[in-house]
Amino acid sequence: MSEIQSATVGKPLVNLIESSGVSETKDRTRNAAIVCLGGDRIELQPRPVPRPGDGEIVLGLRVSGLCGTDLFKLKTGTAAPGTVLGHEIVGEVIEAGPNAGGFAEGDRVVVPHHVSCGDCLLCDSGNETMCPTFKENLMDPGGFTDTIRIRARAVRQAAYRVPAHVSDAQAVFVEPAACVLRGIDRSGLRDGGTAIVLGSGSMGLLHLLTIRAARPGARVLMIDPAADRLALATRLGASACAAPGEDAAQTASDLTAGFGVDAVFDTVGGSGPLRSALQMARAGGTIVLFAHAGDGEQAGFDLNALFKGEQRIVATYSGALAEQRKVFDLICDGALDPSPLVTHEMPLDDFQHGVDLSVRREALKVLYTQSRTTGSA
Repeated sequence: MSEIQSATVGKPLVNLIESSGVSETKDRTRNAAIVCLGGDRIELQPRPVPRPGDGEIVLGLRVSGLCGTDLFKLKTGTAAPGTVLGHEIVGEVIEAGPNAGGFAEGDRVVVPHHVSCGDCLLCDSGNETMCPTFKENLMDPGGFTDTIRIRARAVRQAAYRVPAHVSDAQAVFVEPAACVLRGIDRSGLRDGGTAIVLGSGSMGLLHLLTIRAARPGARVLMIDPAADRLALATRLGASACAAPGEDAAQTASDLTAGFGVDAVFDTVGGSGPLRSALQMARAGGTIVLFAHAGDGEQAGFDLNALFKGEQRIVATYSGALAEQRKVFDLICDGALDPSPLVTHEMPLDDFQHGVDLSVRREALKVLYTQSRTTGSA
């Protein structure tokens, strides 16, 4: 049985993941980070332990999630040498600077890496994730680090204390689930509507869970070629599942009495899935792009069909403060529990192993913990 097949709803997290074996005792005088060397090469390197400035906090890493964007940058070699990737983190405050919003040593914190300015034309127009200020990374140096300094703007506007009843494996999804929720909101999907999610990887399944939490009356069809991932989607609450192609088209038609679905969420990327999405969405429906395409890839579809069908194509690249707050509340309230998507947990020393598992589709969500050197005194 694969790691993915073994993940079931309601099991304790310890039964879902490979154990990291790292001691709870941490050496705060040591620090290490996964550093990009160019291309797809990485190395675990020692780093100085950061100190917080005014309004800042320093977190000891508890968990950091491997994101599809991280994989994309490693695969394409687009991360500049010296870059430290990673942005889905839960940490524990080990030092707080002055004016740090009441955060104190020992607080468990989840925080995103981007915060918009809130004052420019893009922010005023509801396009906060396109704000030039939003692009600044507020994690120094990045999430795949034992010890991380969080800049003041993120501390002030986007950091949340994690309540005791919420696990690290739930809280770490605040940032990616906020990106998903932004797409759901932009799609116009109503409670009671119908949706298709293309792809049942970690982000596709996170779409399923977030739709079920935010639009509990919606019906969701999951499409993927892998039977084990579709079986997991069924256990996570999918209304129907199908392989790509004629099977999927027929299932979508059956689900909607031939009209087509209200919204299609593409977590695969590329011109082929986009054409399929347009065919399965109803007249007036929405296609949400939520994945990278190949470098320079061009879309190819019948423009007149889009025009006469009054369909919409929208894109969701990230999530803003409003979505982060909504997702945090959904997780704290118990409406959203993404932890069944976690299949592996390992120390930063084994970073490449987690990447390899993900590339081979043998893992859904990989969480990294502190390196063995720092994680055990």
